[in-house]
Amino acid sequence: MTSSRRNGEAEVDRCIATIAARMNARVTEVSASIHSALEEEIPELRADVHTVELLGASVQGNVDTLLYALRHDIPATRIHLPSAGTEYTKRLAQRDVPLNALMRAYHIGQRRATELIFAELQAADVAPVDRFVVGRAIATRLFTYLDQVIQEVVAVYEGEREQWLDTRNSVRALCVRELLKGKESVDVDSATEQIRYPLRWHHLALIVWYPDTEAHSDELAELQRFVRGAAESAGTSGQPLFVADDQLSGWAWLPYRSARPDAVADIRAFAAAQRDAPNVAIGTMVPGLSGFRRSHRLAQDARTVALAGADTEHRVVAAEDPGLSVAALLGESIAEVREWVGDVLGDLASDTDNDARLRDTLQVFLRTGSSYKAAAAELGLHSNSVKYRVGRAVSRRGRPIAEDRLDVELALLICHWYGPAILRPGTA
Repeated sequence: MTSSRRNGEAEVDRCIATIAARMNARVTEVSASIHSALEEEIPELRADVHTVELLGASVQGNVDTLLYALRHDIPATRIHLPSAGTEYTKRLAQRDVPLNALMRAYHIGQRRATELIFAELQAADVAPVDRFVVGRAIATRLFTYLDQVIQEVVAVYEGEREQWLDTRNSVRALCVRELLKGKESVDVDSATEQIRYPLRWHHLALIVWYPDTEAHSDELAELQRFVRGAAESAGTSGQPLFVADDQLSGWAWLPYRSARPDAVADIRAFAAAQRDAPNVAIGTMVPGLSGFRRSHRLAQDARTVALAGADTEHRVVAAEDPGLSVAALLGESIAEVREWVGDVLGDLASDTDNDARLRDTLQVFLRTGSSYKAAAAELGLHSNSVKYRVGRAVSRRGRPIAEDRLDVELALLICHWYGPAILRPGTA
């Protein structure tokens, strides 16, 4: 490097240092100007009164650091986010302020700082040619400073956001579990604020889960996305509540200002349209804190039946499905129920494809008032085919169904929901 070039660079450094020193003398004014610009252009930063004071401290901390770096020609790699900037970043992460708003703040802050520095440069006693060189050097240093600081801001924000959500979700989950116990009197309004969910509204509880055999990269995140999509499809009146049960399952509640009869059908349709939808158990829609608990309890019952039946056909089950509530009541006595079903249905309770078709046909026939025509319409068969299958089902049972028809219908419902878990080993 030639002597004249070294002297030129030194002169540029001295000029930058002089400008930075002048601005440092009125650092409070400079910081206030940047602070005002940020609040004016980014509404998210003035939405929370608790962070307004921290914003001012963060701005001044960043301005102090920037001017110090300019005065002493400190490389960007040796510059770090000031403590006030770190704390402010963490607070925004905790208050759900988008990272994008924070990034805009730094870019707008740099723009305003550049305007102020260049105004100082214009007022300085510097030759026009030299002023261009100095301006270019300042712009380069400001950019490298911004790039370095933004990397730290993103790392701090994301780290704090993850930790905060883990902590908040843990506290929220604990509160929800305490609410479900129902052992103590509850201040509903206080609990609503704690879990950020409207407990006085109507609730439709869901339990969503993936089978242990299915591999997913991030099961809980996928379950939450599914619940949000289901809530949107089912026309909820607010944001759903989701609480992790374990790594493969979660509990959810969908809030409604008033009862919505089509919600279960909407959830079924949404699940059917998803390629990798989880299994879903749905409670009933009921209001208030007691409804919050009851709907969840019924969803648990539905899930118990679905798991006991191990039937992949029923990926979505609901407490309102015919016979499911009764089947759930019998779930704790599977051995005794299996024996009773065998007594009622005889060989028709065998685990074979043929007996399954006969049971389905007989079940529809009895539900439609013993009408071959109505059953044929529902099953998409000819009435003679229905008549033949009903006759075969009665034959497999070994006795007529007129005298204990109610028992037969109940046994068929239990077979429908529990499947192989309740049936005899297959026989010819």
